[in-house]
Amino acid sequence: MTRARSGGAAPGGRAAPVGPVPVGGPVPLGPAPVGPVPPDLARRATADPLFRLVAYALEAAHGRPPAAVWSAPYAFHLGSPGLVAAAGWPVAAAAAPRTDGLVRLSSLGHPADSCDLPLTPDGSAPAAPAWAVRPYALLRALARAGYGRGGTDLHLQGSLTEAAGLATAEPADCATALAVADVHTPADTDPDREGLARLLARALPDGDDALRRAVLFARAGRALLTDTGEERRHVGFDPPASGTRLVLLAVRGDPADRAAELARAVSCARRAGALSAWPPGRRPGRGVLVLLPASRLTAVRAVVAVDFRGRGRPVPRFLNIAVAGAARREE
Repeated sequence: MTRARSGGAAPGGRAAPVGPVPVGGPVPLGPAPVGPVPPDLARRATADPLFRLVAYALEAAHGRPPAAVWSAPYAFHLGSPGLVAAAGWPVAAAAAPRTDGLVRLSSLGHPADSCDLPLTPDGSAPAAPAWAVRPYALLRALARAGYGRGGTDLHLQGSLTEAAGLATAEPADCATALAVADVHTPADTDPDREGLARLLARALPDGDDALRRAVLFARAGRALLTDTGEERRHVGFDPPASGTRLVLLAVRGDPADRAAELARAVSCARRAGALSAWPPGRRPGRGVLVLLPASRLTAVRAVVAVDFRGRGRPVPRFLNIAVAGAARREE
């Protein structure tokens, strides 16, 4: 994918002297001049509301427009080993470069926990709010690789919460890496996705590398084979084309009851005509993916709802899943 960046000075951000940056030597204080994402994404009525929101939120939180906004899809495993795909629900990241060694992180999901931190690529990390620990660790790794050594303003926002049942860390990791790398990559050049995939695997080894590869390399209506190395292979997986629907079923209530309640919900769905069900991640969670004939969707939802209401339990959520393409820059 190609892109062009606009020039021009941005509204002034706070310039906080935090000392020299260990990687790359001394840098001038203050934010780097950037132009807004063209045309001004935050105020473009035809843009997706999520991307307008993150562009506006970064400007509201940090006093300057983003230089790049990226969306990264949530991802999931298929029932067959080695197959992953992306869902049509995104995480968005807005980023603007700095030159003073300062990292400023914000998220509408954590409105009281925005933070300004000195970028220290090596040594002990400074104290940070719990939600910001992971993106800060990634920003340190990116700085060590040469991306964003002068600092970054970053705003993250997802379209789903953990309650939906899909992994949230991997799309946020990828959106952050792509947005930060993008503003430090020559114009008209896509960030090096393979290089970023390797960096993410090293920097955040607790993450699901297969899901991250789905986020970075997925195709709409296709599943990605993860056991073929850098020679990416995709196979067809397009439920609507075969008259089926893919939904995510997520239970609510006490975590101690989650496994039993999920099993019961799946049993109800199968009785009502569901074809198969499997967990979307490599670890048990609050949700399962269910493949069912399109004609049975209403019946499946009704049977599950009747069973849970009859036992005085919260009715599970159903979320429609479209098999989507990879992360992209939002223009």
